[in-house]
Amino acid sequence: MIKVLHPGIYCSVQDQGRLGLAKKGIPRAGSMDSFSADLANVLLQNDKKSAVVEITFGQGKFEFTSGAYICLTGGHFSPKINAISVKMNAVYEMKKGDVLSFGKRLYGARTYLAVQGGIQTEPVLESRSFFAGITQQRLIKGDKLKILEQKFHELGHARIKSHDEHFTSSELECFPGPEYDLLDNNQKKRLKESFTISSDTNRVGYRLNELVENDLPSILTSAVLPGTVQLTPSGKLIVLMRDAQVTGGYPRVLQLSEYAVSRLSQKIAGEEINFRY
Repeated sequence: MIKVLHPGIYCSVQDQGRLGLAKKGIPRAGSMDSFSADLANVLLQNDKKSAVVEITFGQGKFEFTSGAYICLTGGHFSPKINAISVKMNAVYEMKKGDVLSFGKRLYGARTYLAVQGGIQTEPVLESRSFFAGITQQRLIKGDKLKILEQKFHELGHARIKSHDEHFTSSELECFPGPEYDLLDNNQKKRLKESFTISSDTNRVGYRLNELVENDLPSILTSAVLPGTVQLTPSGKLIVLMRDAQVTGGYPRVLQLSEYAVSRLSQKIAGEEINFRY
């Protein structure tokens, strides 16, 4: 069992999300940085569908009330086990009573805590991903997360090198969206220039600071998905993320790749991005 001593800014349980339910109006949800979440599960020899704890900005503290094998991937917030610094992308054995905490940010925005066998919260609609209205929205102090009986001898001391480019590169791979061809040449050129991330970012979407002149007509409400880049009437862009709605009425000018959504999720306000298509 894992006990939440401090819930941080926004800690939640996530897996690969609820696929195939958009027709019922249910968003996908799931790990914001699916690349890092999958990596943690690979290091623990888990199924990639296994649930993890997503820790936003390293603000969280967890006590292990039973032994476990864990792995931390994603953003680096100076993790510590019993006040002793540990490395990212490595497997560690936790003893009963051990406490995991975090400190200074080195890079990234979200850390993933995986445990052997996955977090065993109750599945809802075939997923353990938290989403308001379907499950609890976030972890709170005192929550206890069930885990499976651990098999320490099977894992060894797995560790890999950090994928620095995932956190340092500003480039986001994408392709033209359904309304891209409605843009004129100046608008298309602007999309290939740099943008900075605003402070208005969350699991639903990332807003960008700079403007793209917008004289496009309104569109009928149409399907959107994580990674859809919408051009609002004000000229600002919104990049939809994992908890986004399933339909929208703003022109869909670009669509990020799955990996680009993961890379964007590790950016913070003020950082620069570039769309590459």
